[in-house]
Amino acid sequence: MIRLALTPGEPAGIGPDLCIQIAQERFPAELVAVADPALLIQRARALGLPLKTEIFNPALPPQPHTPGTLKVLPVPLAKPAQCGKLDAANAEYVLNTLRAAVAGCLTGTFDALVTGPVHKGIINDAGFPFAGHTEFLAELTHAPQPVMMLAIPGLRVALVTTHLPLSAVSRAITAPRLEAVLRVLQHDLQTRFNIPQPRILVCGLNPHAGEGGHLGREEIEIIEPVLACLRAEGMQLTGPLPADTLFVPDTLAQTDAVLTMYHDQGLPVLKHAGFGAAVNITLGLPILRTSVDHGTALELAGSGAARSGSLMAAMQTALTLAAHKAGG
Repeated sequence: MIRLALTPGEPAGIGPDLCIQIAQERFPAELVAVADPALLIQRARALGLPLKTEIFNPALPPQPHTPGTLKVLPVPLAKPAQCGKLDAANAEYVLNTLRAAVAGCLTGTFDALVTGPVHKGIINDAGFPFAGHTEFLAELTHAPQPVMMLAIPGLRVALVTTHLPLSAVSRAITAPRLEAVLRVLQHDLQTRFNIPQPRILVCGLNPHAGEGGHLGREEIEIIEPVLACLRAEGMQLTGPLPADTLFVPDTLAQTDAVLTMYHDQGLPVLKHAGFGAAVNITLGLPILRTSVDHGTALELAGSGAARSGSLMAAMQTALTLAAHKAGG
């Protein structure tokens, strides 16, 4: 029996709502919310949904989720949370839920971590440098090269750089970084997704993939040499390709994953095709982690209008990956 840890994320956002909505449904694994129980109970009342919380006991064997009940690993809020109103006092609470969940994953108490949306701005405003889940989880697990990948049925998009200003992207595209990301992507597609010979399409950085050097030389000086070196080892890499013509059905039909150079090069395409059903998967970690594809939606918190499709997809993906890992 698989046991999943759920972190609701920003307490003023829709993360707690989604966990409560999901708790109403059947699920073939044990779900443990790493959160303040009082927050979940208060939000369930606001949503008009029944919820019984049970304090999580790691000594007991995992049991399938019971609709209407949610096991909770308690992490206290600093201040009561109000729907839609950010409070820097609770920034460390968000980080503490992640710390507790990751610790449980590292010890084997949890088989995977599923995260709700956080608000990066309020965490940084509170004085904690925080670029995003991907970077924070890598720090907690001492992972040298995390890779952010989002997936919908028929399309996986991974990123060389994640949460950087556009002005910093070119400097961050280095040969060592690109090689490390490609090795992680190759390894995890093989071991976690059971794809023996992954076919990876690689985007260029510049328009028209540099137009032979006339629109930038990163493709010639950095990307192409790395791809040539890894192809010589047997990796199936195509590119660098222009991003504006890569995402067409005939091309995507011949690939297992697309590697883009920066956040907004590939993710708008994927989210347009499957927003609300996409899953964020962090590769390169010693733990399994999936997440929703959306933000905190503060304006929807407590209204009942938030949709739980992405969280359910993240849970299903975590279950599948954890079961595959458990099976060897």
